[in-house]
Amino acid sequence: MDNRRVVVTGMGVIANCGLSQDEFWEALCHSAPDSPDRQIRNFDPEPFFDTPKEARRQDRFAQFALATVTQALDQAGESFLKSNPARIGVHVGTGVGGLESIEIQAEVFREKGPRRVSPFLIPMMMPNAAAAAISIRYGFQGPCETTTTACTTGTQSIGNAYLAILGGRADAMVAGSAEASNTSLGIQAFINMTATSREGISRPFDKRRDGFLQSEGCGILILEELSHAEARGAKILGEIHGYGTNEDAHHITAPSPQGVGAAACMELALESANMKPDEIKHINAHGTSTPLNDACEAEAIAKVFGQDNPPATSIKGITGHALGASGSLEAVASILSIQNKQLPPTFGFEERDPDLPEINIVQKEPQDWEPGPIISNSFGFGGHNASVIFGPA
Repeated sequence: MDNRRVVVTGMGVIANCGLSQDEFWEALCHSAPDSPDRQIRNFDPEPFFDTPKEARRQDRFAQFALATVTQALDQAGESFLKSNPARIGVHVGTGVGGLESIEIQAEVFREKGPRRVSPFLIPMMMPNAAAAAISIRYGFQGPCETTTTACTTGTQSIGNAYLAILGGRADAMVAGSAEASNTSLGIQAFINMTATSREGISRPFDKRRDGFLQSEGCGILILEELSHAEARGAKILGEIHGYGTNEDAHHITAPSPQGVGAAACMELALESANMKPDEIKHINAHGTSTPLNDACEAEAIAKVFGQDNPPATSIKGITGHALGASGSLEAVASILSIQNKQLPPTFGFEERDPDLPEINIVQKEPQDWEPGPIISNSFGFGGHNASVIFGPA
């Protein structure tokens, strides 16, 4: 299994700033709204289901996943679905799961009594609902798993799918994550823990940052072992070179001081890829716009890459923080950066925080570049850290 390589052959994305790759990329490069919309507007799940009733029997996060995987499979090509289904797996996670369904049915229970609670509540709220629905719809019989590690979910899901292919458990994986926790309860809970921006503006790494903008979305990658992709003549969009993950073991919400855990995680990814820090040409930062997270990530970047660190972008100035979906949205952004030979700017970043190490933030306009390896970071509540390294095909 030592010679197995993992490539990306399809992608799908649904975000607050776009319902397709083209819309998403245009927004990342050129939107710069003063206050990004936390919700996904104009999303109609019904075209992705056989009947309206079938759509209603999935929570919003699973609806996102089923719609997004359609885009990814379309790009991967018809021949993908002709592959051996026993060798295709699904690793699609969520940070929160079916919170909307829980809220709705809790209200039904309170107002109409226990007998009126939907018998579909459990399969709608369970975190593995999206992964299971994808496998059932397309007949994928390989490993089907769900990671739920807060804001690290998307990157760990892609990393775990990558490891499944490297280890020979599958020849292809549908990988990513979905989140739809912008319910009244979900929003208020984050407000009450003072994690969100009082102004409703995401300013990653900026001196004025005061919290994240909670949002929602879904990103899906089709991953394949290289020879599997080549045998069916697939267009290869990029390659995964390495993956690292670890745990701060420090605090339920705060990152470890000085970014110790985040730095160690990036070093694990570099070791996995057999790369040195100076081989990384771009950092897709977690960059949530919270005071502690951005400070620790900046310190970790400076520790790993030194003063001459590569250009870094946080797309959360546009997308907001989609929690468990954020890592998969950023994975799509990373591959699109390679495909378009541009790095999107960090909208919301205007004034450098003098208390942070100086990192090379891409600002104001897209930056042309010669594509090379990208490290994409995610750090989550509970101390979970994950970094994945993407590169050109």
